Amino acid sequence: MTDLTALTAAQLVAGYAAGDFSPAEATRAALERAEAVDPRVNAFVRIDADGALDQARAATERWRRGEPAGLVDGVPVTVKDILLLRGSPTYKGSWTIGDAGPWEEDAPSVARLREHGAVFLGKTTTPEFGWKGVTDSPRHGSTGNPYDPARTAGGSSGGSAAAVVLGAGPLSLGTDGGGSVRIPAAFSGLFALKPTYGRVPLYPASAFGTLAHVGPMTRDAADAALLMDVVSGADPRDWSALDPPAGHFRDQLAGGVAGLRVAYSPDFGGRVPVAPDVAAAVRRAVDALAALGAEVEEADPGFEDPVEAFHVLWFAGVARVTQGLDAGQRARLDPALVEVIDQGAAYSALDYLAAVDVRMALGAAMGAFHQRYDLLVTPTTPTTAFARGVEVPEGSPHRRWTSWTPFSYPFNLTQQPAASVPCGLDAQGLPIGVQLVAARHADALVLRAAHALYGTGLPELPPPPPPAEPPVEPH
Repeated sequence: MTDLTALTAAQLVAGYAAGDFSPAEATRAALERAEAVDPRVNAFVRIDADGALDQARAATERWRRGEPAGLVDGVPVTVKDILLLRGSPTYKGSWTIGDAGPWEEDAPSVARLREHGAVFLGKTTTPEFGWKGVTDSPRHGSTGNPYDPARTAGGSSGGSAAAVVLGAGPLSLGTDGGGSVRIPAAFSGLFALKPTYGRVPLYPASAFGTLAHVGPMTRDAADAALLMDVVSGADPRDWSALDPPAGHFRDQLAGGVAGLRVAYSPDFGGRVPVAPDVAAAVRRAVDALAALGAEVEEADPGFEDPVEAFHVLWFAGVARVTQGLDAGQRARLDPALVEVIDQGAAYSALDYLAAVDVRMALGAAMGAFHQRYDLLVTPTTPTTAFARGVEVPEGSPHRRWTSWTPFSYPFNLTQQPAASVPCGLDAQGLPIGVQLVAARHADALVLRAAHALYGTGLPELPPPPPPAEPPVEPH
C-alpha cells in the first residue's frame, strides 16, 4: 500500500492522472495525519475536515472526467494563518482579532491555489503578527519541531513546516519577512523558497512593507517550482507585484549547476559563530555542488551586519499594525512583542529613512557581488533547533530573535531570492539547512541549484521519529 502522506505534490498529481488513487483518498490520509500529529507539535490553528473533503470529492470527479482544474487539482495544502483564506478566520496568532470577519477574500496566492483546484486542509500556526523567528503566541501556544517536539520548529512559519514534514499535506504557503520560511525549513528538515520580492503577489499589504515575501514550503525543490508556477500569477490588488514570469519554473529545473560561479561564505567572514555540525553539513553541500561542476570559491559578501537598520524597519512596522489597539488589547499581546512595539514607536521618520539608506546600499553591494558570482551559499541558521517556547537559545546574551538569524534577514532587505535546502542532521538528530541566494529575479536559478542538490540525495533526511506522548507545553 502506498503511504499517500509521504508523496510529493507532483507524485500525487501523477497518481491521480494514472488512476492509482484519488484526491479524496489523499485528503482523508492527510487529515488523519494532521489529527494524529497536531497534539504533538501544535501545527494547526484550524483543521477544516468537512470543507477539505468536499473540495476533494469535487476534485476526484474532475479527475474522473479527465478535466482537472489546474496544476495542483486535488492536492492537500495548508496556509499560514497570516494569509487570508476565504471562509476561515485569519487570527494572526493574536487575541486582538475576533471571529466576526467577514472572511470573504482569499489572499492572491491562496486565490491562485483555489483556481488550480487545491484542497485546503486548514490554517497553520504563527507567532503574533508573524513578528519573530520562532512560533509561539498567546492565542495558540507554541509549535514543536517534528524531529523533537520539545524544541522549536522555528518561525514565523513554524506550523507550516511541521505540517509538511509530518505528512499533513505536501504544500504550504508561508511568509518571510526576515527568514520566516527559511528558518523553520532549516530547523524542521524541508525545502523553502523566499522568492524575489513581488514575484508572488501579496494582499493585504504587510505591515512590514517590502520586507515581506510569500513563499512555498515543500518536500523538495521540484514541488516548490510547481507551487511557484501556480502562485506567481498576477493580481491587481498588489500594486508592487512583478509581471508574471516568462515560462514555467518547472521547465527550468534541469539545467544543473555546471559552470555556475558559487561563492561559499561559511561564517560571513568570521563574523558569525557557526555550530561545528552545521558548518560540516553545509561544507558537504558545497562539495556536492562542486562535484556537479560548479566553480566554488570561498568568498564573503563583505557587508556590515545590517541588524540595526532591519530593527528600525521591522519594529516600526509592527508598531504601525498595532497602533489602533486600546489598553485592554495591548494587555493581551505577547509581552516581548509589546517591547518591540514601544521601541518601534520611538523611531523618528529620519531614523526610518536612514535605515532605508542602509538597505539601498546593501542592495547595491549585493548587486555588484552577483556580477561576480551566480550564487552565494551560507548556512541557513548558525545553529539547529533550540528549546520550544523561547525567543533565543538558553544562555544567549541577546533578547531578540535577530541575534541568531544573521544569515536570513539581510536578504529580505535586498529582496533577493533565497532558499533553504536540508543538508543533514546534527549529533542530536536535528535538521540542518544550507542557504542558496541569487540576484534579484533569479528565482529559477535558485530552484535549479536546489534541484541539483536533491539529485545527489544529500537533502533526503531520515523521517522524524514516530509519535510519542505530547511534550508539556512551555509557559
